[in-house]
Amino acid sequence: MSDYVGRFAPTPSGLLHFGSLTSAVASWLDARAHGGQWYVRIEDIDPPRCPPDNAPHILEQLHAFGLEWDRPPSWQHQHGARYQKALDLLVEKGLAYPCTCSRKEWREHTVYPGWCRNGPRHPERAKAWRFNTSRVPGTIEWCDRRLGHQHWQLSSLGDVVLKRRDGLWAYQLAVVVDDAFEGVTDVVRGADLLDNTPWQFALYRALEKTPPRTLHLPLMVASNGQKLSKQNLAPALMTDDIAVRQLLHRALISLNQAPVPSLQNAPVRHQLDAALERWSPDRLPGQDIILES
Repeated sequence: MSDYVGRFAPTPSGLLHFGSLTSAVASWLDARAHGGQWYVRIEDIDPPRCPPDNAPHILEQLHAFGLEWDRPPSWQHQHGARYQKALDLLVEKGLAYPCTCSRKEWREHTVYPGWCRNGPRHPERAKAWRFNTSRVPGTIEWCDRRLGHQHWQLSSLGDVVLKRRDGLWAYQLAVVVDDAFEGVTDVVRGADLLDNTPWQFALYRALEKTPPRTLHLPLMVASNGQKLSKQNLAPALMTDDIAVRQLLHRALISLNQAPVPSLQNAPVRHQLDAALERWSPDRLPGQDIILES
């Protein structure tokens, strides 16, 4: 067994769709090809957006496609104490500050202009907590396994929220803390999250943790040019056996993994075993995939 630890971390604001499937399949195959572990984490830190029935259905969808995990799924809503510990450390280091500005107040700026860095502008208001990017090295560089060398200026991204004014934890802090806590070494996910990575790598550095390797996948795009997403009402994956077999084969084709045509209607276990033998990130498409209607 290698030291590779991968994960798939869906937000249960809706069920998995075809774009989610390609990410899950690629993540699972990459972990298995490295002889590593593969975890599932339910990113449910925003209860108003996450109906409680969705997460069990998501796990059922993964199971239907043969994407089995190596330990019980973790649930972000249970991790508040570890997020608070990380935030306290950032505050102690002077790398996080309370912010009382509303989005409406800085809407004419490209990114939040850091007005509360030296103290809250409106002390009477509820406060969010932001990452003070002015106090960390401003350039973040790494090599993505598909997209190559990445060079980002944090100043172009601004001071990201770590904890919201309503008391809910924000994605950027939660994902870093959980990946570090769970020993994740490799993150395979859609390229729509590429611009989140500089914040996350800066947080790893601030928390004195080692960032994972990244592999950002091409996006699945509908014929109208919109990325497949829950917001764009992408249909949920069907889980009946016939549909699952065909959808898995289609996902492997979209990932350019050259699945054998005769396996189109084969059981998922046969398809995954064959895909594992052929898995090659070097074959992933260089551009987003436009799906036929």
